[in-house]
Amino acid sequence: MKKKIMIVDDEPDVRVSIGQFLDISGYDVIEAENGLDCIQKLETETPDLFVLDIMMPGMNGWDVAAKIKGNEKWKEIPIVFLTAKGDEMSIGMGNLAAADYIVKPFDLMDFKKRIEKVLKI
Repeated sequence: MKKKIMIVDDEPDVRVSIGQFLDISGYDVIEAENGLDCIQKLETETPDLFVLDIMMPGMNGWDVAAKIKGNEKWKEIPIVFLTAKGDEMSIGMGNLAAADYIVKPFDLMDFKKRIEKVLKI
C-alpha cells in the first residue's frame, strides 16, 4: 500500500515539484496551500507524513504542527519541516518539534532518503 504524504506549502511551484517527484517515487500526495487548508483536509484525509513549510500566511508551520500534535488522531503522524528558515534557532526548535528539518534549497534525492528514513522504508 502506498504511503500518503501531505505537502503543506504556500508556494504552488514547491507543492507541484515536490508532489510530482513524490508521485513518481511511489507515494500518494495530498497538497495543501496553507495551514488552514491542511487542517480542513485532515477532516477527510489522513496522511502517513506531513511535509510542512514554516513561513506561510495566516497559520504558520509552527501553529499547524502544534494543532497536529495536539490532536489525538494526528499526533503520531511524523512531520518534516521543509523551509527556507536556516538559522540555528529555527533548526534547533524544528528538530525538537519534528522528525526532520530540511532547509530550502535542497537536493531531491537527499529529500527522498530523509523521507524514507522518517517513514522507516
